[in-house]
Amino acid sequence: MADTYDYEELGLVAGLEIHQQLDTENKLFCACPTERREPEEAVQEFERYLHPTRSELGELDAAAIEESRVDRRFSYLAYDSTCLVEIDEEPPDEMDGEAIEVALEIASLLSMRPVDTAQVMRKLVVDGSNTSGFQRSSLLATGGEIDTEEGVVGIEDLLLEEESAARIEATENGTRYGLDRLGIPLVEIGTAPDISSPAQARDAAETIGMLLRSTRSVKRGLGTIRQDVNVSIAEGARVEIKGVQALEDIEDIVRNEVGRQETLLDVRAELEEREASVDEPIDVSDVFERTDSGVIGGALEAGGQAMAVRLAGFEGVVGRELQPDRRLGTELSDHAKRHGAGGVFHTDELPAYGVTESEVEALREAVNAREDDAVALVADSPETAATAIEAVAERAERAIAGVPEETRGANEDGTTRYLRPLPGAARMYPETDVPPVPLDFEGIESPEVLTETVERFEGLGLDRGLAEQVAYGRRVEAFERAIEAGIDPALAARTVESTTTELRRDGVPVEKLDDEHFEGLFDLVASEGLPKEGVPEVLRALANDPGLSASKAAEQAGVGATDDSEVQAAVAAVVERNEEQIQAEGMGAFSGLMGEAMGELRGKADGEVVSDALREEIEKYTE
Repeated sequence: MADTYDYEELGLVAGLEIHQQLDTENKLFCACPTERREPEEAVQEFERYLHPTRSELGELDAAAIEESRVDRRFSYLAYDSTCLVEIDEEPPDEMDGEAIEVALEIASLLSMRPVDTAQVMRKLVVDGSNTSGFQRSSLLATGGEIDTEEGVVGIEDLLLEEESAARIEATENGTRYGLDRLGIPLVEIGTAPDISSPAQARDAAETIGMLLRSTRSVKRGLGTIRQDVNVSIAEGARVEIKGVQALEDIEDIVRNEVGRQETLLDVRAELEEREASVDEPIDVSDVFERTDSGVIGGALEAGGQAMAVRLAGFEGVVGRELQPDRRLGTELSDHAKRHGAGGVFHTDELPAYGVTESEVEALREAVNAREDDAVALVADSPETAATAIEAVAERAERAIAGVPEETRGANEDGTTRYLRPLPGAARMYPETDVPPVPLDFEGIESPEVLTETVERFEGLGLDRGLAEQVAYGRRVEAFERAIEAGIDPALAARTVESTTTELRRDGVPVEKLDDEHFEGLFDLVASEGLPKEGVPEVLRALANDPGLSASKAAEQAGVGATDDSEVQAAVAAVVERNEEQIQAEGMGAFSGLMGEAMGELRGKADGEVVSDALREEIEKYTE
């Protein structure tokens, strides 16, 4: 997408928070494994209600207060690997030493300085994603930097945290979570607000991601790394956008947020000129006694209410597009949905949805709306309708003020939605159950950076593209062990990248292959127990039955190494069957017969051996 914004003129300031799961053996505060589980594997389910608590200074966090307004029940799936720490029935253990070591390696790569002592803090969380109602977090390092094409970006802090529980699904009364993810060690890396364009935001995230993967101790795959983006423009406000999953979405997210804030500032100016205001909500159920609207009629028939609020001076503004296919009315709806309502009707889009022109006129009359006023409407149970319309009114009032500070969630299309107010300092307080940990870089070695690994692999004879595939791929350690075993680098690289990709396309479950499978495979090739032509079939057999050894897989696939006499016999049979073609074409028949000979041997012989034998046999007929 071409940029139409002058980010310098707009005063764009952005920063990143990168959250990366670590691939450690144990969770951060207990000895439970860090492997993910399927919901069907759960052996127990229990429920909790969570409530906000005051900080040490007696303050309540604004985000926690809003979360607590919604009466929700949280249920949790526990597994045979779940312990009492995760259920919050037992105090946590000390911080995992392996996780601290990996986090300090990352800090070293980011040129950061470790703090003297890591003090664990509690961060208030009442969205149900932690059974205790808080997340444990510890500052480990500060003051680093990375280079981007548009300049240096500072790294302000690196925290080691416990991952939240995985959201499985929304339930009728709340949310269901899985405890398999809860407690996995997670680093949070926060940049300084040095980013001044969407492209630089992506560049910075890509660089940090590369450094994280350089440790070879971070988890890979969807959901294991998340980017939060903080964005503001001059006269706008800081907005935190949570959960950007894909690197390629960052530019769209930043660009769309800039556009949203710029449009909101235009809306503010227009509303100021109109002297806009927001009235108190009132009950307008009588207007819709005989409505054909399924939503409104259904709510009223169930004993609910229709609540409306006059938005003085908002006519035509509620339908104003702030992001692609998202309007100010969508923002009002987001706030209503946060409080349990299905959404919002507003007069910029009515009559529609079964609401007639006469009902719109009656609605406007009921709230004393003038020609340049808009009206927002929520129909639901009495409690939900009242709470939701209050939230709508509050958001409309913020539109008069300009751009509200808030936390938003990333959508798949590069737009964002409202989540909650920005959290404040009141959500943090010390964790007294975990002792502090002294820190330093002694014994911490900075790993080879992936860009250096690529250059090293190029030195082995791989082209740049394949070298990058291997270095950035998940099988890099298997590749390096293959090289140590004397395997040709090109063969090893093709095996861990191209061959597995081809097998995956054929429906082979290559995700079941681990490094031990590849190690056994390459050992078999190195010992001449398997020709390279048999590699795909052995991998296929191992993926379909991961319990097999490489030698058993080769035997099952019928591609174990064969002796020279068997090769000679197979080649002779092929030549004999094609005697007329050979006499007519001579050595020109070689290519076709080579394929037939390899098929005859089914990958049990090295291609060069078969080639030499075939040439000898053809020459016998052409002498």
